[in-house]
Amino acid sequence: MKHVIVTGGAQGIGRIIAQSLIKVGYYVSIFDIDSEAMEEIKPHFDRKRCSFFITDVSSEVSVRSSIRASLKKFDSVCGLVNNAVYEAFKPMNELTLEEWNRAIGTNLTGTFLCSKFCAPHLIESKGSIVNMCSTRAFQSEPNTESYSASKGGIYSLTHSMAMSLAPNVRVNSISPGWIDVSAVKKKAKAQQIELSKEDHLQHPAGRVGNAFDIAQMVMFLLDEANGFITGQNFVIDGGMTKKMIYV
Repeated sequence: MKHVIVTGGAQGIGRIIAQSLIKVGYYVSIFDIDSEAMEEIKPHFDRKRCSFFITDVSSEVSVRSSIRASLKKFDSVCGLVNNAVYEAFKPMNELTLEEWNRAIGTNLTGTFLCSKFCAPHLIESKGSIVNMCSTRAFQSEPNTESYSASKGGIYSLTHSMAMSLAPNVRVNSISPGWIDVSAVKKKAKAQQIELSKEDHLQHPAGRVGNAFDIAQMVMFLLDEANGFITGQNFVIDGGMTKKMIYV
């Protein structure tokens, strides 16, 4: 049985990753803190292939409990996708310490905790970890301090864990650019934004990204056939970070 844990899997990129994995034959455990979003997606997933666990990835107690329950359901785990995220985009003088700590706790500490407690099982299965980094780990717009700092930490944590868990577990990260998930949210927040021609054409690839672009790379990195890849970060941004911009 090929079983993968996806954190933050009830909405956005995580939801599409979970759906894509099930479609190609994986069993999936979705960890998410949003109970409303979790209840909404349950009818759309095959309950024989997917289980749902309300999880605060910043809490050691919550993470350990969900991993135990997940393994009780599926026996083993071959992959972990650390995708859970908290965003607080606001000026530094308005960013509270609580918001800063929540971003670091969810994005960075959550990645560490889930990896730590999955690691013994992934070593046994010779599995793979995929961390969700961001192009904001390497370049920024204003008012992204907590998010960018957490993603920079994930970039470093990825290559550190790749060395610590070698040779049995591969660890890589993905850095998405502009990925439109405005409609891939719970009903209370889902609203497709209108993308302009200019939005698309500013990307060398000719379009804004979507969550399936990220899911494809996740499946590539989880695949045992790609077992020579570890400690790497893959930028999926339509070429934007390689584009010189002169006004």
